[in-house]
Amino acid sequence: MELEEMQTVWSEISGQLEKQKKLTDKMIIMMTQEQYRKKWNKIAYPEIFGTIICFSMAILIFANISTLETWYNIILGISSAVILLVLPVLSLRSINKMSGIDFYTNSYKDTLIKYTKSKKQFQSLQKISYYLSFLLIFLILPVTSKIIGGKDMFTGVKNIWPLIIFIPLGITFFVFFTKWVKKCYGKNINEAENILKDLQTEE
Repeated sequence: MELEEMQTVWSEISGQLEKQKKLTDKMIIMMTQEQYRKKWNKIAYPEIFGTIICFSMAILIFANISTLETWYNIILGISSAVILLVLPVLSLRSINKMSGIDFYTNSYKDTLIKYTKSKKQFQSLQKISYYLSFLLIFLILPVTSKIIGGKDMFTGVKNIWPLIIFIPLGITFFVFFTKWVKKCYGKNINEAENILKDLQTEE
């Protein structure tokens, strides 16, 4: 085989190897991104379920707004409904932003910058959600009492012992449930972050 032929064959082989490497790298990135999205889906699915519940409660409040009668119950009802509508939407948007980070079209540096920024926004939103959810317990209690039981908590409740018992129980449940959710979310976020870090070693 002449030198020119050998160079031609070698050039073809090199080109094929380069294409194969690019294809392999692309497959690795795609598989990594799929694993990353699965971790965020574990957060997204409970949030979607929670969103359905929140929207249903907000619709129930607006549908029965006339039964609240007094101005203060109406204000509490509207405030509760707004929180029930706004928080889930913001949360889902934040999760979608996190899970939608494109590993393939962005460099690792750009991907990491976007991830870090989106993660901070998500965690900040989660903190706000916890505080507003805690506030929602007190806002929605008089509203549900009026809509479901037909009693005004501020004027029509004679026996306050159920409130004295159930409000602390509700707060205790909320605190433990919040800690459990935070732990589960934190685990998935850390696993997603580790997947992103593993991508650097594969490059």
